[in-house]
Amino acid sequence: QVQLVESGGGLVQPGGSLRLSCAASGSIFSTYAMGWYRQAPGKQRELVAQKFVQGRTNYGDSVKGRFTMFRDNAKKTVYLQMNNLQPVDTAVYYCNAHKQIGPGGEIEYWGQGTQVTVSS
Repeated sequence: QVQLVESGGGLVQPGGSLRLSCAASGSIFSTYAMGWYRQAPGKQRELVAQKFVQGRTNYGDSVKGRFTMFRDNAKKTVYLQMNNLQPVDTAVYYCNAHKQIGPGGEIEYWGQGTQVTVSS
């Protein structure tokens, strides 16, 4: 009953921009921290951006100053604005919802991913 669906990926030239969207279904959203992660072929998944309920946002070191995460609780959607894209940004980008529950417990959901390719 809970789903996260990413969209907005595609092929862009170095220096270009893309905006990714993550639409959430179900009852969860406003009480969950939302995040963007990415995974390139043969590499581990890494944090891109994470926005907490309080409003604080963390960014991975490799994207600071270039990417911006937005959260719209009314639309149950989070966005990732990606500027000055470079070939190293090529990866599948995943949306994540996370919540801490109980003593040491947690719950999280993942989207199916959307491909971003940066190439000349």
